[in-house]
Amino acid sequence: MIIDFSHPNNLDDILAYAKKNKTKVVFATTGFSKEQLDKIEEASKEIAIFQSYNTSFGIQMVTKILRQVAKEFYDNGYDISDYYAINPMFGTMEDLDELIKKGKARGIKIIMDLVVNHTSDEHPWFKAAIADPTSKYRSYYIFKHGKDGRAPTNWRSIFGGSVWQKVTEDEYAFSKKQPCLNWENPVLRQEIYQMINWWLDKGIAGFRVDAINFIKKDQRYQDGEPDGEDGLVSCIPFARNQPGIEVFFKELKENTFAKHDCMTISEAYGVSYDKLGIYIGENGCFDSMFDFNYSNFDIGDNEEWFIRKDWTAKQFRDLLFTSQVEVNKVGWVGTFLENHDQPRSLDKLIVNKADHGYYSATMIASMYFFLRGVPYIYQGEELGMANCVRRSIDDFDDISSHGQYQRMLEEGFSESEALALVNKRSRDNSRTPMPFDDSQYAGFSDVEPWLALNESYPVINVKAQFNDPDSVYSFYKKMIYLRQQSVYSNTLTFGSFIPDECENDNLIVYQRSYQGQLIVNVCNFSNQEQPFICAKELILNNYKEYDGKVLKPYQTIMYLEENK
Repeated sequence: MIIDFSHPNNLDDILAYAKKNKTKVVFATTGFSKEQLDKIEEASKEIAIFQSYNTSFGIQMVTKILRQVAKEFYDNGYDISDYYAINPMFGTMEDLDELIKKGKARGIKIIMDLVVNHTSDEHPWFKAAIADPTSKYRSYYIFKHGKDGRAPTNWRSIFGGSVWQKVTEDEYAFSKKQPCLNWENPVLRQEIYQMINWWLDKGIAGFRVDAINFIKKDQRYQDGEPDGEDGLVSCIPFARNQPGIEVFFKELKENTFAKHDCMTISEAYGVSYDKLGIYIGENGCFDSMFDFNYSNFDIGDNEEWFIRKDWTAKQFRDLLFTSQVEVNKVGWVGTFLENHDQPRSLDKLIVNKADHGYYSATMIASMYFFLRGVPYIYQGEELGMANCVRRSIDDFDDISSHGQYQRMLEEGFSESEALALVNKRSRDNSRTPMPFDDSQYAGFSDVEPWLALNESYPVINVKAQFNDPDSVYSFYKKMIYLRQQSVYSNTLTFGSFIPDECENDNLIVYQRSYQGQLIVNVCNFSNQEQPFICAKELILNNYKEYDGKVLKPYQTIMYLEENK
């Protein structure tokens, strides 16, 4: 399991929080000094501390995640300016060497975020490419001439505006400050492999691989049919999951991962299920992946936030079940509802804010936590955090929020309409500082953080829930215990997933089966009572009672159906 904390300073609270779980849960956090890290390592061999500002990759051992240098932090560190250095906010290379040495003695694994689709425009390669068009580094990036005074293509960047930035010629960029690497260049690829092997040889245990399905572009570089008032078309059909990417994956694995005892998990949006085999499984490049096909169900295919989709509980259930069935045919998956790119799941799944609270938060938690795969808990999810509300676009730090806001204005939305839609979907919703208590800066720091706190922090915080047996936090502890230490652990971990296509569209019901043990998980995905008959003894219940006939609003129960 994973819990991802961003930038906390209150070490004592974190250690107390971690010790109380003692369930091999991975906590993700950043900004610790070497002395603090020593204190953490001594605190518990079962607690995993990740050093990452937004996302993490977890295994059932003590783990930590590090970030390479990003000078400007334009996109929260995904703009790499030096592949062979540690960002100073995470310490020095000497600190890392010492941590690897100590970790080896304790069985501690160290994981890194790997960003190889693009670099920062501050990277020496890119600076050399700009300074000298004849430099070998010119072909490390994608430069194309414009056409009749226009950009080479009419592709729109993921973050809004044209993908092309004018320099001596035109430059293809993942975003304005993040030029894409040219994976068609074999010399560049070897540089990437050399860097990956350097970190693995150093003792890094593996990678969470960022935006890896963007490394192959449509080499025809043709215009697309405009899909907006700006005359541009989303770059996604031309730059993501392109045919031939499997060739790059095969070479990447052979030259790096296959040579090491390492672990990898890929971030790959929009992968169709018939293509899973190039990502995971026996012939896949990575050990596991995140499946986003059930994640962006509420917006358009090109991930534009203003294209909203109506949906029902049944439709979401179908997407979730399809993901489980298809992915588990091939390999292993990380199951999740939240991450650093998603809004809070309470707001996405429980649309009526009046229904937000303990019961709805614990119901959706139970729904995903017992699926087959490795469950990831994102920071604050275990507290039942919801979205925050920003009253001006200037209050957002997320570059995607600014790009989407501008795009909405171009499409004719008013400023207030655009702001409301950005509030629904902004990545800043999940990136707010972790609320540890109700003090001025929520126990997160002694000074004003880089991003405003969620306005709910005086009520929804660790201190308020820590010793409350009826809190969302305590419910997560129960789920972790069931999955990790109970007589049901093997079934909930290794058991097959069996969907239950029940006639009641307001219920999400599935089974986990392993060696004669059959467990049923039931979730009432509505704010109304729903009939469900069960005479079995319950393993888990987010209410204090259940009459065996009717589920209360947002009630979830789990029971043992068979135990042969």
